[in-house]
Amino acid sequence: MELKYSDGLIPAVIQDRRTGKVLMLGYMNDLALKTTVETGYVTFFSRSRQKLWTKGETSGHRLHVREIRVDCDQDALLIQADLKGPGCCHLGYKSCFFRKITPEGAETILPREFDPAAVYGGAEEESQT
Repeated sequence: MELKYSDGLIPAVIQDRRTGKVLMLGYMNDLALKTTVETGYVTFFSRSRQKLWTKGETSGHRLHVREIRVDCDQDALLIQADLKGPGCCHLGYKSCFFRKITPEGAETILPREFDPAAVYGGAEEESQT
């Protein structure tokens, strides 16, 4: 099977294996995918820093891979993983999808699970989680 990368990247949706909830979305290049498969921990390519990063390298909130799926067009990945830690989002939430859009505007619908300042020591880039 040949994956279809766009500009060298493929989107990867990360799903909690037990609950089925979407935790985050990241992008992988070929090396990030190979590293993910080899290590068993989700590794992305940071578009802002132009380098690989393994989820949890700063926070310790790692994503242990259980299964990697590819969609029918072979241009997106679904990774089912176990989250090791209280949250996946660098803003302190279990999921990066903690807001919903309503006619009145954005509404936070999940509780904060941890204090990001305590975990990261101050303001961090999105890709530092």
